[in-house]
This record gives sequence, C-alpha cells and structure tokens, in this order.
Amino acid sequence: MVEVTFDQLHGWLVILLWPFVRILAFFAAAPLWGHSSVPNQAKIGLAFLVTLVIAPVLPPMPDVPLVSWAGFGIMVEQMLIGIAIGLVMHVVFAVVQAAGEFIGLQMGLAFASFFDAGSGTNTMILSRIFFMVALLLFLALGGHLMLLEALVSSFYGLPIGIAAFNPAAFEMLVRYGGTIFVSGMSLALPLVGSLLIINLAMGILNRSAPQLTVFNIGFPTSLTVGLVLLMVLMTDMARFLQRLFSNGIQFIYSLIDMLAPLT
Repeated sequence: MVEVTFDQLHGWLVILLWPFVRILAFFAAAPLWGHSSVPNQAKIGLAFLVTLVIAPVLPPMPDVPLVSWAGFGIMVEQMLIGIAIGLVMHVVFAVVQAAGEFIGLQMGLAFASFFDAGSGTNTMILSRIFFMVALLLFLALGGHLMLLEALVSSFYGLPIGIAAFNPAAFEMLVRYGGTIFVSGMSLALPLVGSLLIINLAMGILNRSAPQLTVFNIGFPTSLTVGLVLLMVLMTDMARFLQRLFSNGIQFIYSLIDMLAPLT
C-alpha cells in the first residue's frame, strides 16, 4: 500500500499551486485567453495543464507553509505578476482598437457600433475589425507562443517568494499605457489627415457656395475616400502590427527585469 505523508502532499501542492496562480492570473488578464467568450473552465484547465508541463523545470520553491500569512502573501504576489504581464498585451491590442475609433469618428461611422460582451460597452465596427485582424495576425506570427515563453521565463527573473517589488516597475507599466494614443494615432494618421483635408475642403465649399447641400455630398465623399484609404492601409498594416507585437514582447521582458527588487 502506497502511503503519502503530509510533508509530501504539502510539497506537491506548493510546487503546483503558486505557479498555477501566476499562470491563471495571466490567462485571466491576457486579451486572447481572458476573453469573455472563453469559458472559465477552459482557462483553469489550460492553466493547470501549463503548470504541469513547466513545474519540473521551475526554480526551487520557498520553504513557506501553504496555509499561512506568508503563503497568502506569495499567492497575492503571483497574481500581481501574472496580471501585470497580461495587461501589457491588453495595451498592445488597445492600440489597434483606438486606431479604429479614430478612423471611424473621422469617417462618420460613429453610429456603426454594437455591444461588445468582452468590454461591456458599445464598440465601433472598425475598432472590432481592427482587433480581429490584429488577433489573427498575432496567432499567425506565433505571438501566443512567444507570450507563453515570456511567462515561463518570468519564473526565473522573478522567482516565487521574492517578497518585494521595485515600485518603479508599476510606474513604467502605467507610462506604457501612453502607447495606446501614440501608436494608435500613428496607425490612423494617414486616414485621419486625408479625411480632415476633405472636411476642410467641404467647409470652404460651403462658405463659397451656400446653395450647395454640403451635408448631402460630404458624408458619401468621406465614407468613399475612407474606404479606399482603408484598403490601402491594410496592405501595410501587417508590418506595423509585427513591430507593435515585437515591442510589446520586449517590454514584457523589461518589465520582468524591472519588477525584481533592488539589491
């Protein structure tokens, strides 16, 4: 008869539970696995499967009782690390959504929106299309595998039980949120600039020839030119997104290094 002592059971739980918490927090915060359409059972099952695969190669666990205040602190620590890594990719995908919002507003498609169950708000159709294109390209480039690799490497850069974080890392994460506006506007600028010129021309035409119904010709013109420019933009969107994903992955590694406590 096989007997399992309490120390053996505790050791197995420690090896699996703390890495599982970090991985599960990452899956809950990441835009791909954390989407509301993914069942919670699938997230938990996938996180447990990844934990089983990487558990044998992880650094040694701290000698801390699982049911204790120190063990609870380690669990919160793992949640913060997983959520921080997942938020970086949320910022990356928010860039293309912001670009879709900017372009949709300039094209006059602000009314073309629908309810997004993932965010719980109304989302413009162009923003949703850009998000789906970015997500499919992210999978095609193997970004999900690189993201999992970065998550596994975090167990070496940030071992379980480090007990403290560098506060500057959270400031760096907040400042990275500015990428949403900067990169989003960079992606949308060709269309926004062109459509702005058209709107200015329509305004001048309205002042010079008030008898013309500019509203009747302005909206179809903006929409038609916007669609043509949107097709042109799509031809170069892959290069932009590839650079955006690469910068996001590199920032994750920088964030992992920055989270390490100062010595």
